[in-house]
Amino acid sequence: MAEYNWATLGCGVIAHQLAEAMKAKGKTLYSVANRTYDKAVSFAEKYGIQKVYNSIDEVFEDENVDIIYISTPHNTHIEYLRKALSHGKHVICEKSITLNSAELNEAIDLAEKNHVVLAEAMTIYHMPIYKKLDETVKSGKLGELRLIQMNFGSYKPYDMNNRFFNRNLAGGAMLDIGVYALSIVRFFMTSKPHKIATQVKYAPTGVDEQASILLENKEEEMATVILSLHAKQPKRATIAFDRGYIEIYEYPRGDEATITYTDTGKSEKISAGDTAKALEYEIEDMEKAVSGEKVDMHLDFTRDVMDIMTFIRKEWGMFYPEEEGKEII
Repeated sequence: MAEYNWATLGCGVIAHQLAEAMKAKGKTLYSVANRTYDKAVSFAEKYGIQKVYNSIDEVFEDENVDIIYISTPHNTHIEYLRKALSHGKHVICEKSITLNSAELNEAIDLAEKNHVVLAEAMTIYHMPIYKKLDETVKSGKLGELRLIQMNFGSYKPYDMNNRFFNRNLAGGAMLDIGVYALSIVRFFMTSKPHKIATQVKYAPTGVDEQASILLENKEEEMATVILSLHAKQPKRATIAFDRGYIEIYEYPRGDEATITYTDTGKSEKISAGDTAKALEYEIEDMEKAVSGEKVDMHLDFTRDVMDIMTFIRKEWGMFYPEEEGKEII
């Protein structure tokens, strides 16, 4: 496989994990761009990165950059996606890849027009454990899917200036943690859910603090999703089929799952991959996709999940400042 020059746009937690993953693979990021130049310099010094841009736009214009990893706040993504894709850069972008469906559709059109790979950095689509479970499901040994139950609760202190609750930074449970739960639902469901019912509790800032979601698709597969930014829950997924059910703990990253069979009650543990290597798996799949190898980055699932989240927020009447007066779906 060819060697690719990666640039990170952003110097936050994920960017550090990306740099560490590159190091584990014997590689180094080619360059770093960040809104604050001094932070970019410190980041580059820490990881031995040779190139730091004076302004963010320079990363898009650098002809030596092959792949850009965007890890800035949600509401900045579409601006950077437009520029990166228009300049012919392959992009893997942190979740939530955009604010809404209209933005994502625009980005997908740009990627297709410029013949580049666009993907969401959704761990679920790249961890070996999920790929192994997908093979098990497709083998038919568990029968038909019936029900999925998803819990994801974080405890964030009531600091309304924190990005989790800040409407100006696209805060709220849906885009921050709901995207993970809904991505697992879509990964295992046969088709996109078309029946959706919800309840929501708002934070004082007007973003969604807590929500419950009911989903059903044309195959009559159902799912429940419970989200909270201020009530800790186990990150537990239960995927129930005719002949057994799968339990996954501590998703989205994970390396173990348990399958319990309905007829015997016996359980087996499934293991694959290593949670600590999550970013390495994303790097590997992205480079394969860029090189033309047959690897599914599941952009279709990303689009389906974004459609669900956008539909729900539109039903709630909960919009971000960037969306005011615009069609979002």
